[in-house]
Amino acid sequence: MRFLRIEAMAGGILLICAALALALSNSAWSGHYLAFWELQLGIQVDHVTYARSLKHWINDGLMTFFFFVVALELKREMVLGELRKPRTAALSLAAALGGMAVPAAVYLLLQGGGPAMHGWGTVMATDTAFLIGCLAVLGRRIPQSLRVFLLSLAIFDDIGAILVVAIGYGDALNGQALAAAMLGILLTAALAKAGIRSVPVYIGMGAAVWLAMDLSGVHATLAGVVLGLMTPARSWVNDSRLRAILGRVVAHPPGEHWSGDTLNRQDLLRAEVATREALSPVERLEIALHPWVAFVVMPVFALANAGMTIVPADIVASTTVAIVAGFVIGKPLGIVAFSYLAVRLRLAVRPSGLPWSMLATGSLLAGIGFTMALFIAELAFDTHLLASAKLGILVASIVSATVGLLALAGLTARQGRTGRSPRTARP
Repeated sequence: MRFLRIEAMAGGILLICAALALALSNSAWSGHYLAFWELQLGIQVDHVTYARSLKHWINDGLMTFFFFVVALELKREMVLGELRKPRTAALSLAAALGGMAVPAAVYLLLQGGGPAMHGWGTVMATDTAFLIGCLAVLGRRIPQSLRVFLLSLAIFDDIGAILVVAIGYGDALNGQALAAAMLGILLTAALAKAGIRSVPVYIGMGAAVWLAMDLSGVHATLAGVVLGLMTPARSWVNDSRLRAILGRVVAHPPGEHWSGDTLNRQDLLRAEVATREALSPVERLEIALHPWVAFVVMPVFALANAGMTIVPADIVASTTVAIVAGFVIGKPLGIVAFSYLAVRLRLAVRPSGLPWSMLATGSLLAGIGFTMALFIAELAFDTHLLASAKLGILVASIVSATVGLLALAGLTARQGRTGRSPRTARP
């Protein structure tokens, strides 16, 4: 699967960028490095100024593309992929809900009050790139059913996390800007319904919706989620129509008859358009944008957000411990508990190739919350608590990755010795 291969490679690059950010923020260049991300960039027209820090443009601007691609992958899976069966999708959705609610409860329980209470959303999301990268380490020993379950879980809780950001960490609402954003979304839907296929038109509409969201007080990255889920998942040219168009081109006798304003040339141009549009807009956009998000947007985000100056005296241990516990304990506990309840209540079905032992062991990797956790931490914590939160995120991600990989390696090794393949294990 192309999405999985790109995410696996992106995980390694993300790790390098995070390490580089930590090294620079604790070096002699720390002051210059941290100040660089606070540079103000924007435009001014007469007396009206629209400016944001470089970090803001990265976190609210570039990250919109990340959420757009996440929404595209979710839409593709739910319409064309493994999640098109409602009860199969329900298992991942239930697991994602448990993986958000229980960690937040663990965090709040350990905090017991104080200014850090507002950071409950930090422990809710799983880092897709690192998760898939860890699974790639184990290669073919991991059943495809577990990969699909964890990938869809991570996508669902990324979507859930951005909804939490929009609701729980937004600014005061601006009614006029919010109305303008809603109008832009409705207009975009109307253009799609009318059959408008111009990419520049949709880029312009997307930019307008993002700007209105940014001014509305709702977190601007929500625009990426909404527009991604609105993107059509069905191709504009079906298979029979494509075969008919290509058949006309193939039927032409050999010779130099493709130039000039001829019927042959028109057939060739029609075939070019039909071949391109035989892929759905969701698939074409994901193919075009995913490498840029994985290898540019996410590394830049890590460089801008993973850095922190570690001063032991400034670390608030209670905040760090609460975040580690939320991810390492709350995440797998919530995933397994809610998955079990969904199956027992017959709201969801568990794939035959995904035994409970594999599901529970794989859920340990869901405690890797690097990207989204840093994203929410920047919004949720005051400056004096931010370093403590980031330290908790890094420790939790390292522990979850290490424990999860060792546990999965041990489980698959035992199944190999007993002759039971994880691909064919019965529930």
